[in-house]
Amino acid sequence: MGFVCFTYYYFRLFILSGMHSAWKGTDAEFIFSANNYLLIGSVVAAAVMLFILTRLELSRIARMQKQLKEAKLAAESAEKRILRLELRDKDMTDSLIYAQRIQEALLPSEDYFRDYFRDSFIFFRPKDIVSGDFYWIGEKGDKIFVVAADCTGHGVPGALMSVIGLDIIDKTINEENIEKPSRILAIMNKGLEKTFSREKNIGTIIRDGMDIGLCVIDRKQKRFEYAGAFFPLYLVRDDMLIEVKGDKYIIGMNPEGIEYTNHEVDLKEDDIIYIFSDGYVDQFGGQENKKFMYRRFRYLLLKIHSLPFEDQKAILEENITTWMSGNSQVDDIMVIGFKPLEGKR
Repeated sequence: MGFVCFTYYYFRLFILSGMHSAWKGTDAEFIFSANNYLLIGSVVAAAVMLFILTRLELSRIARMQKQLKEAKLAAESAEKRILRLELRDKDMTDSLIYAQRIQEALLPSEDYFRDYFRDSFIFFRPKDIVSGDFYWIGEKGDKIFVVAADCTGHGVPGALMSVIGLDIIDKTINEENIEKPSRILAIMNKGLEKTFSREKNIGTIIRDGMDIGLCVIDRKQKRFEYAGAFFPLYLVRDDMLIEVKGDKYIIGMNPEGIEYTNHEVDLKEDDIIYIFSDGYVDQFGGQENKKFMYRRFRYLLLKIHSLPFEDQKAILEENITTWMSGNSQVDDIMVIGFKPLEGKR
């Protein structure tokens, strides 16, 4: 702006001085001289304005080029960050998939489960690749042990807890020769409390535990024993559902050592046992986006219990998928069903 004013000022002086000089001649000479000065002045003014506009345009282009360069650098930096995040995410996913294989190797397969119970199914759907739900089956003498558990949390923390739980169960039954369900739960409670003791975790007290159901089946005596920590057992007999409730003391969070209830139930032919975590009943969905709830679950089991076990599993899976109707899975899901008096395949 200062440059324009400066140019205009001196251009004005130039015209006025030229016109002053022209007064010394004739009128024709004056008009001719004035016209010349005006023409020259117009050319000079146009040149000055063109110069100014050119400078302004070049400055604008320079700013735009600088902005484009900065934007390009920012885009390249963002692209590199995205690539790093994608690689990190892939590494984490690959690690989780490998951890899933390890966990699957620790859990008995459905075929292995059918070696004990010909008519059975396992519906197992982790929320985050690896699961905090786990199950275990073993045989000792005339007794078959079936365990289902739900660790606090899911994903990697839950999976790590499941490994600890599997180890304690195996040692308690096979090494310490404990067979009474309520006693096994008491030992597991102490084992978890010892694993996560305050002395070992000063400043990082871990308040994790697990819900669990443990069923011991004696085919010779045709009876089963059951103890649970927040884990019910459903027995379907003669088209009726009988609930065997668990105690409300989480394993690993029962410092007073309150004794777990040991239930004993006689078995009949064609009885069916269902044990399950709360992932199925707590799943949100339906038209009102509510939890599935135990009432619906009991009704569903009564409706399908007479079907082949593979069909029961398929219906349970299809039903919960339909119920979710676009909702994300809120927790690990596990449902195990079997006929306790049906022998090996």
